Amino acid sequence: MERSYASRSSGELATAASGSGRPVRVIPLRHPPGFGSISSSPPWWRAAVGRARSMGPLEWAEAALPCVAWMRKYRWKEDLQADLAAGITVGVMLVPQAMSYAKLAGLHPIYGLYTGFIPLFVYAIFGSSRQLAVGPVALVSLLVSNVLGGIVNSSSELYTELAILLAFMVGILECLMGLLRLGWLIRFISHSVISGFTTASAIVIGLSQIKYFLGYSVTRSSKIIPLIESIIAGADQVGEIPQGLPKFSIPRGFEHVILLMPTAVLITGVAILESVGIAKALAAKNGYELDSNKELFGLGIANICGSLFSAYPATGSFSRSAVNHESGAKTGLSGIIMGIIIGGALMFMTPLFTDIPQCALAAIVISAVTGLVDYEEAIFLWGIDKKDFFLWAITFITTLVFGIEIGVLVGVGFSLAFVIHESANPHIAVLGRLPGTTVYRNTLQYPEAYTYNGIVVVRIDAPIYFANISYIKDRLREYELNLPNSNRGLDVGRVYFVILEMSPVTYIDSSAVQALKDLHQEYKARHIQIAIANPNRQVHLLLSRSGIIDLIGDGWCFVRVHDAVQVCLQHVQTSSSSALKLASQASGDSADSISTLKAEKQCLKQDGFFKNLWKAHDGNSDSGGEVQPLLRQNLV
Repeated sequence: MERSYASRSSGELATAASGSGRPVRVIPLRHPPGFGSISSSPPWWRAAVGRARSMGPLEWAEAALPCVAWMRKYRWKEDLQADLAAGITVGVMLVPQAMSYAKLAGLHPIYGLYTGFIPLFVYAIFGSSRQLAVGPVALVSLLVSNVLGGIVNSSSELYTELAILLAFMVGILECLMGLLRLGWLIRFISHSVISGFTTASAIVIGLSQIKYFLGYSVTRSSKIIPLIESIIAGADQVGEIPQGLPKFSIPRGFEHVILLMPTAVLITGVAILESVGIAKALAAKNGYELDSNKELFGLGIANICGSLFSAYPATGSFSRSAVNHESGAKTGLSGIIMGIIIGGALMFMTPLFTDIPQCALAAIVISAVTGLVDYEEAIFLWGIDKKDFFLWAITFITTLVFGIEIGVLVGVGFSLAFVIHESANPHIAVLGRLPGTTVYRNTLQYPEAYTYNGIVVVRIDAPIYFANISYIKDRLREYELNLPNSNRGLDVGRVYFVILEMSPVTYIDSSAVQALKDLHQEYKARHIQIAIANPNRQVHLLLSRSGIIDLIGDGWCFVRVHDAVQVCLQHVQTSSSSALKLASQASGDSADSISTLKAEKQCLKQDGFFKNLWKAHDGNSDSGGEVQPLLRQNLV
């Protein structure tokens, strides 16, 4: 009958350890503070209330109006000159860009100037970035054109109304995401998808502007094939630009909200990806912190207010923000100066814009989007990670062939599929001890690390929850059946101890708890003991409350993997010493080989560690007294 290593108390483990002649020093694993209590960490709303109560008037003002943070520390002599230079530089750059992007969106050029006017002032007050240049951008303009062109003719008044309504919807979504702190959702879209999407979009945008150079009309589309066909087939207007500031008006066309919702969500996603990403990078370069949720709220307020003054969706521009930063902008005052320049252009300069050739505006668009063609990223991904290159390629191709919406959906779908696959199939490593240390590392990464017979140390590099627990159990069974090549300790023929190194495990859910209980029962039936090493506070607390610690035994929880291994080795040595003692007593009369074999056989039956030795000896039953040397050889 095999020996069973069921759960034992800490005292019994200490006795077992000292019984072998060499004591093992085990660092006790303490229960986390608050063990046994029902409540854990305070709920998020209570923490938020606590923070709100601790805030003073000035902190409340900064939370409501982020501009207060830079206004109260403004250095007039140092900062004003830099903000003026940056604001004037980017403002002059924005005037022709705004008109060009409005044409790209299928709108009259004046709406590009409107979009670069009110949102700039509003964002300077509510936005948290001090260098981000807000206004019309090429990618959003293309999205507006692509969606609205399929609903109504661009020459109709409804087209303009829907573009303005889209700005209102985008602003609402951005505000909601900022208030509900949902900016983290966009993290599931990989950089590869963004790069492939923007590269394909830049090509589509460039081709859409060729008509202004060729002198004939080109089909408005976000797909590459209709554009090329229209250019080859070879099947334009310089109109007046109204003078004056935009008037206040409520957006109309709310009956089309449901139809526009997917595009509003997509534009909101682009705003998060582009604007928040740029804003965070600029904040890091300029030495201040930026809250992405506050940034989203600021962009949302800018779009809502902009829609009340005939603006279409605005977001942060990569090119203008880069110029703003390089020009030395220190605060949001540079954005206010940009708005003043646009306002001056609207009031006094629009008659001059009438004679600007449309090919000049098209050249501005093409020049702006050329930098978005990121073929170097594809080359880099091919050499580094084929999976990311696949994401880039599939997004790029589908965006070119099937349009922006399909391209984004396919790219995001594959990105989420990869995330789910990685989460459901986490990395699991078998650990071995580095020679001369008490450090245990992945045996694949460190081939020189050695393992012990009968003991498997497994590290799970992910949270354990319902989606991956089946995979983890399958891998553990695989390690049990396919015994890893071990090179230390007694050759016991199979696994008797499974040590789970849980330091990377940040979370365990109820499904995983039940699965661990089932796994314990399976192991117990096969005389295998589970040990847990180095769980964090939350995981340890959950394992204790769920009864897992009681099932496996409190004495089988350790601070270090090395402690767990040493205790398991002591069990192996104690069992092997008892077996040798019985064998030597029965072999006192070396001439009586039959009684020796019977005694040793009885000993081997009592301890499962020596089954393999008995099988090895069965073939040499006539050799009599050769069992003891075989035992000693395997114990070395």
